[in-house]
Amino acid sequence: MEGTFWGIFLPFAGTALGASSVFFLRRAVSPLLQQGFMGFAAGVMTAASVWSLLIPSVEQCAEWENWAFVPALLGFLIGVGFLMAAGAISPKLVRAEEKTAAQEHWRRTLLMVLVVTLHNLPEGMAVGAAFAGVQNGQAQAGAMALSLGIAVQNFPEGAIISMPLHAAGVKKGRAFLHGVLSGVVEPLGAALTLVLSFIMVPILPYLLAFAAGAMLIVVAQELLPQACGGENSRPGAIGFALGFLIMMILDVTLG
Repeated sequence: MEGTFWGIFLPFAGTALGASSVFFLRRAVSPLLQQGFMGFAAGVMTAASVWSLLIPSVEQCAEWENWAFVPALLGFLIGVGFLMAAGAISPKLVRAEEKTAAQEHWRRTLLMVLVVTLHNLPEGMAVGAAFAGVQNGQAQAGAMALSLGIAVQNFPEGAIISMPLHAAGVKKGRAFLHGVLSGVVEPLGAALTLVLSFIMVPILPYLLAFAAGAMLIVVAQELLPQACGGENSRPGAIGFALGFLIMMILDVTLG
């Protein structure tokens, strides 16, 4: 049981460690570096959507053969619709022409926290499903390897929440807290799946694709315009490429 406990909390520790990188960031960050952060976040989220979410969603339905894409398709479309609806019905505290840059920044930041949290939930459930197998006699080494792999992948995900927040003027402690909170759902999802594995595991492919759809909408609507919308789009483009490649390598080698 002790191994299961630590295995469930290991991915959350990865997110918290990534969020702690904010304590090593300089207070004053140039606009070009902020563009780079936004591009990096977009790259990480795009790669995570493909390798951590959509591909596993399809692979988990391999027995459907030529129709294995259906759960991924349905979950993806629902995720897209969910996030677009959330944006449409979000409370408008002030008229658009009166909205300050700080208020707009917080709106975008909350969307990022939301989609990273949505992404972490099915990952936590995947860990819970693996350790449910351990309780049924499967080797624990495979489940621990999965947990460690997700923990390493979560490091940049924690950083893409806390570092842009601090770059925009949020205090380090508060930026760190936001990054940590985005990973809280992982041990909760893992524990819930471990207890209710006979109910939760069959819907995991849909949840994986749901998170992918939500993440990619935020990338397209919020992050890329910030990263590449200025006169000089190179920092955002370079950040996107680096974030995508780093997350792709982590997902493929550790997934």
